[in-house]
Amino acid sequence: MNLPVLSLLGLLPLVGALVTFVLRGHLAKLVGFAFSLATLVLGVVVYIVSRGTDLSEDVVWMRTIGAHWALSSGGLAMVMVLLTVIVVPIVLLAEWKVGDSTDSGRSSTGLFFALALMLESFALLCFMASDVLLFYIFFEATLIPMYFLIGGWGGPRRGPAAMKFLLYSLAGGLVMLFGVIGAGAQGASAGKASFLISDLAAAGIDTGTMGRLMFLAFFIAFAIKAPMVPVHTWLPDTAEQATAGSSTLLVGILDKIGTFGMIRLCLEIFPDSSKWATPVVLVLALVSIIYGALMAITARDLLRLISYTSISHFGFMVLGIFAFTSTSIQGSIFYMLNHGFSTAAMFLVIGFLVKRRGSALVADFGGVQKVAPVLAGTFLVAGLSALSLPGTSSFLGEFMVLAGSWSRHPVYAAIACIGVVLSALYVLLAYQRTMTGPVTDQVATHVTTDLNLREKAVMAPLIALLLVFGFFPKPIISGLDQAVKDTMSAVKMTDPAPAVEGGK
Repeated sequence: MNLPVLSLLGLLPLVGALVTFVLRGHLAKLVGFAFSLATLVLGVVVYIVSRGTDLSEDVVWMRTIGAHWALSSGGLAMVMVLLTVIVVPIVLLAEWKVGDSTDSGRSSTGLFFALALMLESFALLCFMASDVLLFYIFFEATLIPMYFLIGGWGGPRRGPAAMKFLLYSLAGGLVMLFGVIGAGAQGASAGKASFLISDLAAAGIDTGTMGRLMFLAFFIAFAIKAPMVPVHTWLPDTAEQATAGSSTLLVGILDKIGTFGMIRLCLEIFPDSSKWATPVVLVLALVSIIYGALMAITARDLLRLISYTSISHFGFMVLGIFAFTSTSIQGSIFYMLNHGFSTAAMFLVIGFLVKRRGSALVADFGGVQKVAPVLAGTFLVAGLSALSLPGTSSFLGEFMVLAGSWSRHPVYAAIACIGVVLSALYVLLAYQRTMTGPVTDQVATHVTTDLNLREKAVMAPLIALLLVFGFFPKPIISGLDQAVKDTMSAVKMTDPAPAVEGGK
């Protein structure tokens, strides 16, 4: 196709951001939301067309250093594109009144919508980039709108939370810059100046100490972004202070760049170093799974609780990636998609609850299901998806990760199963403490309405997606076959042969 449809998809929300930025009030909301819907339609069309047609683009950008404006329509990229274009309009609808406050220091709704669209553009281009330098540029660019989304709206300590997020992310980006420069230099010394992922993978730069150092540069940046223990502490503070919509964009979309990058860059460009680091990475994944779940059980703030559950879930994703089996990697990618939907559902429904009560502390709730049954029911469905109940889409991703990991690392998979049990505890305990029992005086005073029509419109598509992909995952799973085969080929691994006992 001559039409640069991937560039159009990536730049459309950026155009929307610029238009929305100059508008004010209700018009800004309508225009921003319209651009997000247009991006959704184009993204779905691109996802469908890319199943049978290569839409990739490659134009030389800076010939001297071998940089390309190169975008890929590979299966992994398109799954993340699908997640992004679905979540952003849902967030905008959920935060429709975010700028209506008259408090001093609050920015306009138009600015919130513009920043969200800018973030969407940078995230899409990051996911589709098949040039390492281009990936890095948009990886760093996402920090700009996210910083202002956190610092501009949210709780009283949103400023320090935004700064902590920025410092951690900049530190990771600075470390990655070493890897980007090193990869380009090593590739050039091998005979071809190029930052294309395919060229760097073919150049064989993953050798010796330098290859391992470059791998670590990328992996550390992605571990911070994901986030993994011990570089995770920025996330609970950020989620506690940011608005529910901002937290959804952060955890549901941006943090997926971490696990996406592990597959797209670490495994493809540095396969030997990835295998070299696997024992340590798997231990860190298990620590993240157990630690995140335990902290979620003890969390006294609902927003911090969700952030800790995400740390645990990202541990499952990393376990699946570095187990190096087709099933585990495919399950990890599917987990990434559905974690975005389930986390969005959890953050947004709790955001609706917190706006009514004026507090996110677990102790300030009780008996909500008696005064707001639809809200409580929605919270329960979102929570059941978070604990990977069979029938929800999260179950299949988690099951594939554990099943695939078991065939190569049964001990690690068995330990990870502890996280499955703990997930039931943190979800059901949170529901019991906030939604059941007698109605407290605080809830009776503040939670006087159930979900309104707009809020139901926000939650309905998320719950529908969690159920539809839970029962009918084939459209997504089948589209990942080639991407998983390419990844397994890059790391030169084959799936373990099934063990057969008994001779015949």
